Amino acid sequence: MLPQAKRAVRQCYTPRHRATGSFAVKHITPQQLAELAQQAQQSPRQRANLNLHQQLDDPIQRLAIAMEPGTYVRPHRHPHTWELLYPLQGRFLVLHFDAAGTVIDRAVLGESAAVLENPAGCWHAVLSLDGGGVIFEVKHGPYMAIDAGDFAAWSPAADSADAIRLNNWYAIAQIGDRFSG
Repeated sequence: MLPQAKRAVRQCYTPRHRATGSFAVKHITPQQLAELAQQAQQSPRQRANLNLHQQLDDPIQRLAIAMEPGTYVRPHRHPHTWELLYPLQGRFLVLHFDAAGTVIDRAVLGESAAVLENPAGCWHAVLSLDGGGVIFEVKHGPYMAIDAGDFAAWSPAADSADAIRLNNWYAIAQIGDRFSG
């Protein structure tokens, strides 16, 4: 074992952790992934999440999100934080846009990219390409619902008929393309 790994192991088992019971290794099992994917399939939004963080006000949000291909993730931004995405199961298309809605970056997690970090303030959307897909997300907390001003003004609301058109367009969108709602 490397010296720094030995140090990390010792730090995990300090007397404080043993006395308070605060030490808890967290795992996400294949069975939990399957159950989460099943929950998403049965959900009207076609999504379900499993939080590793204890509370919504935790300083770092860590969660597995099951997403079915039909779920609509409206283009949005997180002005206060970067966002790290990692595919646990399946593939995910991540599109980045400029303020006018032109695609400026396109990556397929699980194919052309293993991990992706969205910069703070960058407009983006995610499309699940596979049924049973689960993506892992890490970003700064506390949890904040997306403010109306942080949804792209050119994108349709989730309850709009155009939302389905935009979601379908994601799959074929290339760098330089712009959705013409």
